[in-house]
Amino acid sequence: MPVGIDKINFFTPNMYISMNDLALARHEDPNKYLIGIGQKEQSVIPVTQDAVTMAANAAYPIALDDKDNIDLIIFGTESGVDNSKSAAIYLQNLLKLNSNARAFEIKQACYGATAGIQMAREYVTLHPDKKALVVGSDVARYGLNTPGEVTQGGGAVAMIISSHPKLLAFEGDSSFHSEDIMDFWRPLNKTEALVDGHYSNNIYVDFFQKTWQNYKLNNNATISDFKAFVFHLPYVKMGIKGLRSILQEADDKLQTNLKSEFDFSKIYNEQVGNLYTGSLYLSLLSLLNNSKKLNSGDRIGLFSYGSGAQGEFFAMTLQPNFSKYNNSDLLNSMLKNRKQISISQYEGIFNSWTNSINDNVQFDVSSDHARFVLSEIKNNQRIYLERG
Repeated sequence: MPVGIDKINFFTPNMYISMNDLALARHEDPNKYLIGIGQKEQSVIPVTQDAVTMAANAAYPIALDDKDNIDLIIFGTESGVDNSKSAAIYLQNLLKLNSNARAFEIKQACYGATAGIQMAREYVTLHPDKKALVVGSDVARYGLNTPGEVTQGGGAVAMIISSHPKLLAFEGDSSFHSEDIMDFWRPLNKTEALVDGHYSNNIYVDFFQKTWQNYKLNNNATISDFKAFVFHLPYVKMGIKGLRSILQEADDKLQTNLKSEFDFSKIYNEQVGNLYTGSLYLSLLSLLNNSKKLNSGDRIGLFSYGSGAQGEFFAMTLQPNFSKYNNSDLLNSMLKNRKQISISQYEGIFNSWTNSINDNVQFDVSSDHARFVLSEIKNNQRIYLERG
């Protein structure tokens, strides 16, 4: 019985900045950002959106028809809104999902959503009549005028895991590797992350190599078994480094094909920036929506990485008629209709996030047209609003 991703959707707020503009404002050569990092645009997250609202906005369209069957809700994030209460409980309430459900939050840097879908895989395998909702939702913040500023962004990816999935089915065993690594962390008293960028790049490629080699050994696989590889993309160039590290295993034709498919998998990430837990799955969605050469039965390799550090490599197979369920028009329209803002406007919005940790504050939601918004913080409680 196949188990896998039945539906997938993405949400990001309706504002962005140009990386060219940011480079000029920071007195940098634009090619340092456009080519060296591989980013074109970056989503800007207003105070009226947080991990919970973005998750709800991503999940709402795909969860409507499955409310009665979803009894597992897993929320992967490193941008949680409470040190105790799970973001999954807020999400369950906003979406009016079944209350006879398990709902909880997972934190392990950018790996949380992958842990979630693997747990969901096992649950649905044991309960094939049930479905799971898994989301990865984050706001990536490093600070203004910092080396990590160019790798900020935010958004949410939501997935329904079910038996007999329409899109992709898990195949074979995962391989994973973990070590105590200080490449990226965010102390409890900070809203911005701390990162050792060069060290993190090296660890990322090292973990990819370890999990890839173990996967091949455990599943008797070779690179020629794969049509494409998708990567966790905190910024596009990091995924390119990962792919390049294994291309020597492929012949010239396969190398060309793998590089071509990677180009399709990075299109959305180039426009949004870093999603933390959702980055891998936005890349997967980009591949599905933009590649014209994928066929049913093709095997896709996925590499998930969370600093600190946890890596996992696993495979999924495209299901019959998967292309019928393509949602590229809606997603492309959402990205196209975003509003470009100036760097000074972005800086003001970035600094206003300090309001989101204050008590007794109301937010102006008039310019945020998303279905779910954060409207108020009162008595240290976050008040969310749904608009039809």
